Amino acid sequence: SSKISVNISILVVAIIIFLLVLHHNFLGLSDFLKQELSDSNPLGLQPIDFIPAVPQRLADEQDDKEISVVIAASDERLGGAIAAMNSIYRNTRSNVVFHIVTLNDTVDHLRLWLSKTPLKNMRYHILDFDPRVLEGKVQADPQKADTLKPLTFARFYLPSLVPHAEKVIYVDDDIIVQDDILELYNTPLKPGHAAAFSDDCDSTTNKVAVRGAGNQYNYIGFLDYKKETIRKLAMKANTCSFNPGVFVANLTEWKIQNITQQLEKWMALNV
Repeated sequence: SSKISVNISILVVAIIIFLLVLHHNFLGLSDFLKQELSDSNPLGLQPIDFIPAVPQRLADEQDDKEISVVIAASDERLGGAIAAMNSIYRNTRSNVVFHIVTLNDTVDHLRLWLSKTPLKNMRYHILDFDPRVLEGKVQADPQKADTLKPLTFARFYLPSLVPHAEKVIYVDDDIIVQDDILELYNTPLKPGHAAAFSDDCDSTTNKVAVRGAGNQYNYIGFLDYKKETIRKLAMKANTCSFNPGVFVANLTEWKIQNITQQLEKWMALNV
């Protein structure tokens, strides 16, 4: 009886030792696997509890939204347009699509410029602006050579240039962007407002007299307040004028208010 009891005790101890050895080996194997997994290359195995960081573009919903940027690129100022696009492209992680407005004889030159720079990887559309839409609405000054630059008026036709966008940014070819253009895109537009501009009051380069009527940085520098038509606009003469070189436009509101047609009306009256 005592012999059987001893044998059972020995068996229990042996089982305990076996389980301890097994447990020790399992821990060693686990540490080995962890070491192997942590040393693996990006294409190798990953620990089962590894959760990849969400890419910034997906973390910020705004980054996935397509940001339409319209820029005019004339042949004689192509370098400026390339520099402007480069500054936007390099400073944003947003989904920017450029709509480059140019004339037919500049398209090949523009494609060549883009193909030879890192900008070949950006998203863009080249739009051929038809100067015939300006017939009867603008006229060149016969006293000055080459005064009519059709692309100056391209910004008046934004809904036609980017028909599917609800909101766009327009930039001239002489600007440099030093931060993420997403911040500009997110400029709040009040209901009923078709666009947001920066005023010219702080621009020393624009503080020049115009035909003795006033300073160019306020409305009296542009409009003849002696005329009843102008006075009926109810715009104060000393109000700061705006800079049309950079602005954000709500194209839905633009179309509701027929902004393009209103501009064309004033252009024809100016002629």
